Amino acid sequence: MSNNNPHPEEFRPTANWKNLHLRARLLQRVREFFDSRGFLEVETPILSADTVVDRHLDPFWIEDDTSSRRLWLQTSPEFAMKRLLASGGEAIYQITRAFRREERGVMHNPEFTIVEWYRVGDGLKEGMRLLSDLAEATLGRGQAVPISYREAFEQYASINPHKATTEELDRAVRDHGIRPPDGMNPLDLDGRLNLLLVECVEKHLGTSSPAILYDYPAGQAALARIRMDEADGPVAERFELYIDGIELANGYHELTDADELRHRNARVNRQRAADGKALLPENSRLLDAMDAGFPSSTGVALGFDRLVMVAAGANNIAEVMSFPIDRA
Repeated sequence: MSNNNPHPEEFRPTANWKNLHLRARLLQRVREFFDSRGFLEVETPILSADTVVDRHLDPFWIEDDTSSRRLWLQTSPEFAMKRLLASGGEAIYQITRAFRREERGVMHNPEFTIVEWYRVGDGLKEGMRLLSDLAEATLGRGQAVPISYREAFEQYASINPHKATTEELDRAVRDHGIRPPDGMNPLDLDGRLNLLLVECVEKHLGTSSPAILYDYPAGQAALARIRMDEADGPVAERFELYIDGIELANGYHELTDADELRHRNARVNRQRAADGKALLPENSRLLDAMDAGFPSSTGVALGFDRLVMVAAGANNIAEVMSFPIDRA
């Protein structure tokens, strides 16, 4: 019998066995790290009636014929894990699969592995320290050096991101030879800041040792708390780990105010509508949990595939995954 498949070798994995063994060892190290610190490993649904409401994250969904409702493949286990915190969880972690539409490239695959953890009682500093400790335990590159969002922008983009106007940001974009995307909203400060972050700042972060970028602009808080800083005004207690210019993890000193989350969900859906994207459900069981009483905590989500990329010295996420989307 003849084989009419023009690509008969595509049954094979894109990762070599050396990287697959490395991936397995790193999974073991992550579990050992959290287990040794008294964290409980948990599992939560991948399909849920709730989903994270984010301007830039687009979930997959299915129609559940048995209940006539839409169920979302989770972009992260955040909502369900926070429901566990509100129900008595104190230190929990999870290693699971997450799904995001329209994310393909050398650093992205629509299906990926995420490590997410929360600990009650931690603030911004404790959350950053734990993330640094995990990076050291898994990669052995030394402790992470904290650098504020303002410091990074002043050093690499020559602008104060918390004080700059749209006109000043546009001037900085031009001065660095960056071409803005067509149709950029003339009032979108955060869009301009993200453009400068990607084009000017990120490549410098974590090149000599791991770096943790912290104190993001208030407009980029997502589900983080906002505090008033004496020098910069309102800042989001959000932090991200960078190694070799690659963003590996995103953390928050978590928002506890349910009414504020309702306000943010509504604002994000207005932004999504302006972007031509589908609206996401604003009501959720997480809001019910927060209404019932949500503990002060810090949480972090880490892209495990990127962690393996850094450990392996890989240039493409396909080098550390068995079967990325093109071979799934």
